[in-house]
Amino acid sequence: MKVAVLGAAGGIGQALALLLKLQLPAGSELSLYDIAPVTPGVAADVSHIPTAVKVQGFGGEDPTPALEGADVVLISAGVARKPGMDRSDLFNINAGIVRNLIEKVAATCPTACIGIITNPVNTTVAIAAEVLKKAGVYDKRKLFGVTTLDVLRSETFVAELKGLDIDSINVPVIGGHSGVTILPLLSQVNYADWKADEIAPLTKRIQNAGTEVVEAKAGGGSATLSMAQAAARFARALVKGLSGESVIECTYVEGDGKYARFFAQPVRLGPEGVEEILPIGQLSDFEQNALESMLETLRADIELGEKFVNQ
Repeated sequence: MKVAVLGAAGGIGQALALLLKLQLPAGSELSLYDIAPVTPGVAADVSHIPTAVKVQGFGGEDPTPALEGADVVLISAGVARKPGMDRSDLFNINAGIVRNLIEKVAATCPTACIGIITNPVNTTVAIAAEVLKKAGVYDKRKLFGVTTLDVLRSETFVAELKGLDIDSINVPVIGGHSGVTILPLLSQVNYADWKADEIAPLTKRIQNAGTEVVEAKAGGGSATLSMAQAAARFARALVKGLSGESVIECTYVEGDGKYARFFAQPVRLGPEGVEEILPIGQLSDFEQNALESMLETLRADIELGEKFVNQ
């Protein structure tokens, strides 16, 4: 498998490159691209780590050489959040970046699976879909919003709160990847007994965890290391699925439109990307109410992306 990272010189991209060099299966190729001229140096740096993953780096205006023959493309390019910003504030800059990169993906590796990391994911995935559709190469089974960070945070916070073994915890997270659209299904966590006053504050902490990091870094950045690990986990799952293994991950995809055109929920990954979209299961009253109240926000985020491309 060849995995391309677009935005590889950034805070997420460099950490993601390191993790993929360490974690991709032997024989994989890792292709690193960023507009920054330092990118070949990032590739040279990680290439010195002794694993059987080949690394190449590409800088400059055109990502085409990095994309040739890619099976998986991960896009982390864009600006990061700063204190006082929410993900929607990133839209004007990052929307154009994602549009331009997806145009190159459509032309160079149109059958690749694409994982969108660049925020606001609720909107940038819709942008990617519309660009691919205009190019005549859109396959909804192969476009993903990487919402895995919400799952990682949920697993971490639940383990800490409940004193559980982190390896035994699985927390499905549905909806989107911003604020109230992030909905961890805490009622579905095995081995956890919840008190009435625990669910709402924990849900809010998971929804606002990105802001927690932005504020803790005091203007010095956003969640880069944890996001890189989340993206690496998703990339590994995608590579396993493409290789024929059956893997289940929560991710933001175009499904049946029951809740919104794009919606994060558990999916089974396979050789063509999304093999099966799985049901979200039984929700508690709290979760049902949260789901219903988020949908207007989520649909507006998606519509913003569609209009950006089509107007």
